[in-house]
Amino acid sequence: MFMPFPLRQSTVVVSALLLQAFPALAQDLVVKDSVTVTATREARASADVPESIAVIGGERLEQEKMFNVSDALKGTPGVLIQSNNGAYDARLIIRGAGLKANYGIREIMVLRDGVPVTDPDSFTRLDFIDTQDIEQIEITKGPGNIYATGSAGGAIQILSKSVFDEQQDQIRLGLGEQDTRNLHLRKSGFSESGNALALTYSHRETENNWRHWNEFQSDQLGVKGGLLLSDESELELELSLTKADVQLPGGMTETQFEQFKETGKQEGNNSAFKHSGRYSEIIFANSRYTRALTDNTDFIQRLYINHWSHYHPVTGAINDTPDVTIFGTDLEIRHQHTLLGNDSLVAGITVRQDRDDGSKKYAYRDYLSSSSGRMLATLSDEKGDWLETQDTTNTVIGMFFQESLKPTERWLVDAGFRLDHISIKQETLSSDTAYNYGAGRYVTIPGSGGYSELDKSFTLFSPRLGVSYRLNPQFSLFGNIAQGEQVPFSSELESNHDLKSATNRSVEFGVKGRAENWQMDMSIYFTKVDDEIIAILEDGRTIYQNAGSTDKKGLELQGQYQLFNNQIGSLWLGASYAYSDYQYDAFQETVRVAGGPTSFDRTGNQLPYVPNHQFGLSASYQHPSGIKARLQADTWGEYYLDNANTEKYGGYDMVTSLNLGYSQGPHAVSLNVQNLFDQRYAVEVKKDTSGKKSYTSGSPRTAMLSYRYQF
Repeated sequence: MFMPFPLRQSTVVVSALLLQAFPALAQDLVVKDSVTVTATREARASADVPESIAVIGGERLEQEKMFNVSDALKGTPGVLIQSNNGAYDARLIIRGAGLKANYGIREIMVLRDGVPVTDPDSFTRLDFIDTQDIEQIEITKGPGNIYATGSAGGAIQILSKSVFDEQQDQIRLGLGEQDTRNLHLRKSGFSESGNALALTYSHRETENNWRHWNEFQSDQLGVKGGLLLSDESELELELSLTKADVQLPGGMTETQFEQFKETGKQEGNNSAFKHSGRYSEIIFANSRYTRALTDNTDFIQRLYINHWSHYHPVTGAINDTPDVTIFGTDLEIRHQHTLLGNDSLVAGITVRQDRDDGSKKYAYRDYLSSSSGRMLATLSDEKGDWLETQDTTNTVIGMFFQESLKPTERWLVDAGFRLDHISIKQETLSSDTAYNYGAGRYVTIPGSGGYSELDKSFTLFSPRLGVSYRLNPQFSLFGNIAQGEQVPFSSELESNHDLKSATNRSVEFGVKGRAENWQMDMSIYFTKVDDEIIAILEDGRTIYQNAGSTDKKGLELQGQYQLFNNQIGSLWLGASYAYSDYQYDAFQETVRVAGGPTSFDRTGNQLPYVPNHQFGLSASYQHPSGIKARLQADTWGEYYLDNANTEKYGGYDMVTSLNLGYSQGPHAVSLNVQNLFDQRYAVEVKKDTSGKKSYTSGSPRTAMLSYRYQF
């Protein structure tokens, strides 16, 4: 197996080689860099952030289909992201955080324009994010981010197009294979005093004819307002309405996967539940008020409310959730001062609550069963007998503080922390009937139902100290130490009331290089996780346990180089690589076997699903005439399927996407092709404690033609 440099020496070695190989860079080239606001809550060049950060800009976003955030984030080292259904949903893992989630995003804070999309217990819904209304995406990796309440994996900030930007008015139409359609419209207006109003509408739809039960449709209407007030303050308001429906096709057996590789079609799934889906309606409103208190001090207040409901048939039950409300506020002060130099202070408080009132579970009404009563296949997603009613309240009260010191032009020090108190309260009234995963049928046990309560609270402390040193105008070194704590999800606590919060402690250092015609980032990290929350697949369900400790270490490298820029155009070449070595340092996995629960020692085993090696290659070309092209190929190495490390999946090699475009004046046309060489592969393979494997297929080749007119 390939092994990287000794990790403790790599940063110094690579920095020295770069400086020796390119001595002229320190004097002759102009620095070109992206600006980020996610890591420090203030605008700063990414080279001056003493931690790993990736910025996906508007030019890249325009070249993607953007049905899903995974379209933009693929190829980012240390970030594993896949859409298992081709819709808005995505499974996201950053440096191992998020691995426990079978679907969706957990352990990672996601924000939109500074407003948390992630619930207080770390679960993130992406169905109301308008992916056609994104200006920039920023990713910070690892614990200790002052945005990340109760999340250890870092933060993703989705910045939408500003209401004050009149250059963003457009209509965009798209048609593609698999009966895919896309429409986006934005129109804004401005008053003489500078006040602004913008309307947006987006429609996404695909039938995904290559497999059964995988249609997706989303409609989103948004209104943004911006007011420039007379007292040197600014108020931004937003209201959006979303209706999003997605069918979830499920995984495949090994035999079904082999058939898919031959035909390119998925005819069925490996579960008796053939009608899983998520059908949501969302109302989202938020405001941001900014006021200059003095020449050096700004006050920012964010208020937000998100109300949603969904109908969610899954394994064993149909979830009917009619009334979920999330509301909260951030109060923030930003102060510029001169303690050691051009320094700044950011501090504030967070109050947020998630209320789920009257959530119900039902049995499936229509299904086929065997003579023993085992469910063979659902016939519809209509609800039958009532199983459970539940009320849940999650509350977070927190504070954050970060001091940024710049004693000289070369040195920058960030020191800060988050302190959050999270409480989870749940009341459940259940019937005497429940789905028995082992028997594969609904079982009624008189007296087994009734009323129960769950009341858990966690106090989380997340400090971080980061230092950056500029070697010269192009190169800088950085290092940081940080801690983050991960709260269990409420449904995880249902399966195991004794779950503890996980504590991540990380040390990272690296080098960043920036110039007009190249850039590079390299980082090495060591993370120790105590009480990591581990998902265990058992008889079609997931149960959760704490591992004693987990060791994670890795190397991430990403760079771009402009090969030429002349009368025939501009060509950029890019490459990324991530090495991940994640092992259980102490883990006794409890598995239910014929004789009852049995403990197995997994110490020294690799964590499943995360490959040791992940890399990507890209090329972007632009001609003065307006012709554009972008090619990207991504590779995932092999990985283990389970905690026992009984078997590996080989991953996939060079899955390639292509975008061809032409723009002239306000007009632009583009062709986006996913999986250009029509590879038949799995985006995820899992194995449960009984040995049953499940394959989730990647999409065959699809093409989409888009036209955009800016006005």
